[in-house]
Amino acid sequence: MKKIVFITPYPFGVAPSQRFRFEQYLEFLKENGYEIRFESFLTHKGWSLIYQKGKLWSKIYNTLKGFLKRFVLLFKIRKANIVFVHREATPLGFPIVEWIIAKILRKKIICDFDDAIWMYPSKNPLIRLVKCPQKTKAIIKWSAQTSCGNEYLANYAKSINPNVKIIPTTVDTDHHHNILKKKNNEKLVIGWTGTHSTMKYLQKIVPTIKKIQQEIDVNFLVISNQKPDLPISHLIYKKWNQTTEIEDLLLMDIGIMPLDNTEWEKGKCGFKAIQYMALGVPALVSPVGVNTKIVDHGIDGFICENESEWYNYTKKLLLDRKMRAEMGIKARKKILANYSVKSTKAAFLNLFKNIEE
Repeated sequence: MKKIVFITPYPFGVAPSQRFRFEQYLEFLKENGYEIRFESFLTHKGWSLIYQKGKLWSKIYNTLKGFLKRFVLLFKIRKANIVFVHREATPLGFPIVEWIIAKILRKKIICDFDDAIWMYPSKNPLIRLVKCPQKTKAIIKWSAQTSCGNEYLANYAKSINPNVKIIPTTVDTDHHHNILKKKNNEKLVIGWTGTHSTMKYLQKIVPTIKKIQQEIDVNFLVISNQKPDLPISHLIYKKWNQTTEIEDLLLMDIGIMPLDNTEWEKGKCGFKAIQYMALGVPALVSPVGVNTKIVDHGIDGFICENESEWYNYTKKLLLDRKMRAEMGIKARKKILANYSVKSTKAAFLNLFKNIEE
C-alpha cells in the first residue's frame, strides 16, 4: 500500500486551512489505495492554548514538544512514499525538517499553502527573523509538486518551480455545506465569520454598518474564536463551534468579506465568500485577489470597492428579499461547479498520482 504522511501545523479537525484544503479528501485517498498518517506540530492541548492570554510557559512547553515530535518523525517517515507538507513543518526557524526529508531521506514532497506565507505580514524584524518566511521558497524548490489556493500564489510558486497546481479551498456540499438557506429571520442579519487574526478587516465596514442600522432594523453577527470589540449596536457574537457551524452561518441574510488591498491580502483564497455562497447566502466582498473570480458582481453577490458601494449594495440586498433568494440560488450553483469537494476531487487525487509516475 502507498503511504502518505501529512505534516501539518495543527491537529486534525480544528484549523480551517487544513479542514477545507485536504482533510475532507482523505477518505478518497484511502479509497484509492493510500495509507494515511497525520503528523501535526501541535497537539490538541497545544492548539487550545494558542489564542489564550498568558500561559507563556505552557506555550513554550508545547512548542518545544512540537519540535521533539518533528525530530522523532524523521525516524518514522522512512517508509512513506509521499510527504504532504501544509505550509511548513515547524512554525519557527529554518526548513531543516523539509531539507532532511527531501535531500537526505529522498522523499517526494507535495507543498501546500493558501496564504502569501513568503511575506509574513508582521513588520517586527525580530518576529520575521524567528518565523523565517523566506523558507517557503526553499520548500517549493525541494518539492515534487506544489498545491496553491489561487492564481496569485501559483504565480509566485511557478517562479521557483514549474510543478504547480491550483487547488482552490473547497467545501463539502454533500455532507457539510449541504443546505440552501430558505428560512427568513424575524430580523435581518448581516454576518461575518473568521478567526481573530482577520477581524481587523471589520474596522473598515463599521461606518457602513452603523449608517445602515440607523435606517434599517438589522443585527450584525460575528462568528469567531474571539469576541469582537466593535462599536456596533445589535451585535451578536457566536463562538465558533464545528458542530453548530452551518446552523450559525444560516442565520445570515447576507455575508460580508471586507479586505485591505495589499500584497498579503491578494494571497487570500476567498473562503468566507465560498462558505456563505455554498449555503445560498449572497456575499459582498472587496475586489481583492480571487474574490473577483468567486463572486460575479450583480449575479450571485456584489463586489464593493469603496464605502459608498458597501453602503448601497448592502442596503439594496437587505431591502430586496427576492433578490437575496435569487442570488443565493445562483451563488450555490457557482460553488457546486467550481469550489466544491466534488468538483475538485479529481484534481486533488492527481497531485499524488502525477508524482508517482
